[in-house]
Order: sequence, then structure tokens, then C-alpha cells
Amino acid sequence: MKRFDINGWVRPNILAMEPYSSARDEFKGEASVYLDANENPYNTPYNRYPDPMQWKLKERVAEVKSVPKDSILLGNGSDEPIDLIIRAFCVPGKDSILTLEPTYGMYQVAAEVNDIYCKKVKLTADFQINLPELLAAIDATVKVIFICSPNNPTGNSLKRSDIYKILDSFEGIVVVDEAYIDFSADSSLSKNLNDYGNLIVLQTLSKAWGAAGIRLGMAFASPEIIAVLNKIKYPYNVNQLTQEKALEILNNQSKMEEQLKAILEERTRLQQELNNLPLIMKIYPTDANFILVRVDDANAVYAKLASDGIIVRNRNKVTLCANCLRITVGTPEEDDALLKALRKM
Repeated sequence: MKRFDINGWVRPNILAMEPYSSARDEFKGEASVYLDANENPYNTPYNRYPDPMQWKLKERVAEVKSVPKDSILLGNGSDEPIDLIIRAFCVPGKDSILTLEPTYGMYQVAAEVNDIYCKKVKLTADFQINLPELLAAIDATVKVIFICSPNNPTGNSLKRSDIYKILDSFEGIVVVDEAYIDFSADSSLSKNLNDYGNLIVLQTLSKAWGAAGIRLGMAFASPEIIAVLNKIKYPYNVNQLTQEKALEILNNQSKMEEQLKAILEERTRLQQELNNLPLIMKIYPTDANFILVRVDDANAVYAKLASDGIIVRNRNKVTLCANCLRITVGTPEEDDALLKALRKM
């Protein structure tokens, strides 16, 4: 395992602070009368604060993802752990993160909210990591590197060999955001947690599990990193309703697998149909549940689709994505409506 001295990377004030201790942290177990948390005694069970550490849900996540319970942080979507990671390891006004452009925009937003500079390295023309430029961009201020794979908005997986080289070369935190990993043939990097003490893997129930509305994100890392993130998260960051619904969803894995199969089949069909349309200039490879396409005039195509009640994502102003639209794979009926509208243009 690559050794990682967490004490040398966590912000000094975070190391020194005493975390907030909630009533549910101080008493663990079952009792007949709870008079410790100033809760309303009526409206059971939602009058009670939820488990702040979500242990029952983590047990199920551990089973599904093959990750130990103490290596799991659950949050309000993936955006919460992104923010926690930056707050834990980056000193405001001094440190920086490094991202690969184009990529998920919340890395930069979370950095700027925390007064952290966001350094950017462009991907290559085929949306792969420019490893020499990335390694050259690392300086003493860079504490966290964010890598989205499969990448949003491009859809492709980044070369695993390049990610391993970054993990081997960089002494700080490497975050691999795998929000779309279930749509890819690649395995999760969570299997490498024992090999790299500086690795954090992000996943979510929003995509393949069809549960964007309940806002449940997951971070997988060493127990030492998870302990730091638990120290600074808000006490009851995952509400009771989300915990219950997430358990219900995770306990019906066969439903997810059926839907995943349908989406992958529809993705192939949609790619084939789009390839027959004259206005489609290029279809980029994808390992996600969306397809990035280049058209002759993204603004005009987007506006025409919107006027027909069909909304895609206009990525025309995004780095390396001029005149590109990002199209989520929908149901066959939704995709047929899209294709019918495009054929009229």
C-alpha cells in the first residue's frame, strides 16, 4: 500500500478541533424512553433525529459495493463530500485544487465558495488526460486532484493507467468521481483503496440507481480519511426519509440491473440513429448514460428542440465542446420524440 500521512495534509485547525457531539452520538443502542435530544414526543418515528452515522444504511452499502463500513461516508449527493474534502484538506486563500477541463462544474464552485484556487489542465483533443501537463501543474499549493471518470460532460472513461500514474506520483488527495461507473465496462477504483491511502472514490444513487431525488452520495476512502470527513460533516446530514428510501432501493438490486440493461441497449440504439442524421457532425464515445454530440449550430439546435418541448444540455461554451449538445439517454418513447424533432431540422 502507498503510505499516506494524513496528518501532513489535513488543515491544522481541522486536526485540532473537537467535533460536535450530538445526542445520538453520545448514546448508542436501544432504550424505552428518550429524553436527551429535545425532540417532540409525538409523530413517531419522524419526531426522532436520524442516525447521524447511518450505520444500517452503510451496512447495506458495504455489502453492495464491497467496501468496509468504516471506509464509507454518506452525504447529501456527491456535492457534500466534494465540499467536505476541500474544507478538510485545503487552507482558504492559500491552497488549490486541480481539475481536468472539461469536467463537472461543482469542483470549481465548491473550491471558490471555500476561497480555494482551482487550477485547470485541459484534456487532450480525444478527452484524455494530458499527463505531462498535469504533473507539471502540481506545485506545493495543490492539495487535491479531482478526476471524473467516466467524465461529465464528455462521457468517456479516462485511461486507468494514467489515473494510476497520478496516484503513484502525487502525494496529496486524489478524488475519482465515479458517478457514471455503472454504465461503464470498467471496474470501480474502490477495489484499490487498500493500495492507495490517498485515494477517495465518489459514487451516487442518482444515476444507475434512478434516485436523484433522494440525494444520496457516497465517498469511499481509508478509515483515516473518512474519520476526518465525519469530524466536519453536519451532525444529521442524511435525513431519515432518504436513509429509508436508499435502503429500499439498495435492497432491490435486480430492478436497478434491469433498468441499467435497458438504458445501455437504448444508448446503443440512440447512437446508431443519431449517426444517420446529417446535422450530427460527430458522436463522441461514451461510457455514461448520455451522449455528447457535435452539431453544426448547437445554439440553434438547442433552441429548436426546446421549442418542441425537448430539453437537452447545450455545452457550446464549455472547454473543447464547441457546438456540442449533451443528450441523456431516455426511454425509447422519449428518444423517438428527440429523433423525430432532429429529423425535421
